[in-house]
Amino acid sequence: MILVKVGGSLQGAEEVLDELALFPNPLVLVHGGGPEIGAWLTRLGYETRFVGGLRATPPEQMEVVEMVLTALGKRLAHGLGQRGRKAVALSGRDAGLLWGRAVSGLGRVGEVVRVGVGLLLDLLDKGYTPLVAPIALDEEGPLNVNADTAAGAVAGALGWPAVFLTDVEGVLRDPSDPESRISRLSPAEVEALKREGVLQGGMIPKVEAALSALRAGAPWAAIARGRKGILEGVLSGRAGTRFS
Repeated sequence: MILVKVGGSLQGAEEVLDELALFPNPLVLVHGGGPEIGAWLTRLGYETRFVGGLRATPPEQMEVVEMVLTALGKRLAHGLGQRGRKAVALSGRDAGLLWGRAVSGLGRVGEVVRVGVGLLLDLLDKGYTPLVAPIALDEEGPLNVNADTAAGAVAGALGWPAVFLTDVEGVLRDPSDPESRISRLSPAEVEALKREGVLQGGMIPKVEAALSALRAGAPWAAIARGRKGILEGVLSGRAGTRFS
């Protein structure tokens, strides 16, 4: 039993859908949608502003964000269904799945404060794979939640490992050498790598997402490149970087 977060850059990859569909054990999936959200906002004449890696979401843009994420979830669920894995596309609006609070200064951007896992467990018990869009609710309505953060919160609430599929092999000691993958890291070792300058740029938020899953209660988390055989590779330690 594992939770898998699928990055926006991988969602159209046939290889990734094949891998998820064939995994023999229960899965919960969380997906983002940054590239498509950005494209739709631009198409509709909105400007996009990022603060600390988060997309500022004024109330008038929230409807677009939710529309795109909902449509992506339906497409992913359909793709898995075509491959023989029964999947149901959800968002945090469904049955109190994700409750959140707004992040100050970012409009309708939120963080998860409570996960209602009952719906997920019911679906899993009936043989379905839940596929969660990172929309939470507060007293005023929907909130746009970073997908990595949402994945960590859901994994922690379930007590399941979290695997963050992305377009990199894991943490590399030398970014130019794919053979320099670091197979295991503790939070203390992560801090040491930051001080040494090994962790830089876009890898830092990926690692922080994995550590946030641990803090939320996940037994372990991993970053790995989405490709054929990756889930078995992560579970066996032959692929990705595991954090524990």
